[in-house]
Amino acid sequence: MSKVIAIANQKGGVGKTTTAINLAASLAAAEVATLVIDCDPQSNATSGLGFSLDPTEERNSLYQVLRNEVSGREAILDSGIEDLWVLPASRDLAAINLDLAPEADREHHLRQVIEELRSSYRFIILDCPPALDLLTINALVAADSVIVPMQCEYFALEGVSHLMQTIEAIRGNLNPRLELGGIVLAQYDERTNLARQVADELRRHFGAKVFETVIPRNIKLAEAPSHGKPVLLYDPRSRGAEAYIQLAKEVIAHESNAATQSTGAGA
Repeated sequence: MSKVIAIANQKGGVGKTTTAINLAASLAAAEVATLVIDCDPQSNATSGLGFSLDPTEERNSLYQVLRNEVSGREAILDSGIEDLWVLPASRDLAAINLDLAPEADREHHLRQVIEELRSSYRFIILDCPPALDLLTINALVAADSVIVPMQCEYFALEGVSHLMQTIEAIRGNLNPRLELGGIVLAQYDERTNLARQVADELRRHFGAKVFETVIPRNIKLAEAPSHGKPVLLYDPRSRGAEAYIQLAKEVIAHESNAATQSTGAGA
């Protein structure tokens, strides 16, 4: 059974794309068929997995898919990494908010695309833009769960409450199956009191919904996108690579447990 996970946080610079790329690559390294869908017009997940953003290159993207010009399968690219594929974004994706706005089913376009792809992948990772716009709403409507990367700083605590309200609203009106898959502490600097205090506060409030794995500040994680590689390929022995491998193990274990409980409940 496939799982669709949105990586979302309306605050920029918290590690969404880093998490999308490196979690997906780590899932693929575990021999799990994984698709990354880049839902952000900045297209950083696309370039971070080695694809050029040259506008003169003729290539279908999520923009053409959401406009029903091509199917999702026609736009998917092989990342060159075993078990990892990409449905790329492009800069013109920014126009989709205006293109879809007049349509009655504007929140469901991505869900319809994903329903046709689910059978081919164990995990589908959605890299959301840093805004609660129509692209993010489409991702949350299409997703089974949301992983929220967060920096351990004061303003992160303020922003997460707004995101939780959005998740609750979508669960109540558009996607009742949506759940909080977890909060991952990213760019964590264990040397600072503030980071430890914010981490403790998040664990008190969200409990087991905060992943045990913490993603450290790591120069290799920062360097890898400029080489068009996930950190697992750029420097597999780095602390960043090791952390995302552990996060992938947590995600796989969580989904395996959920599947077992679901089977038991249906017995």
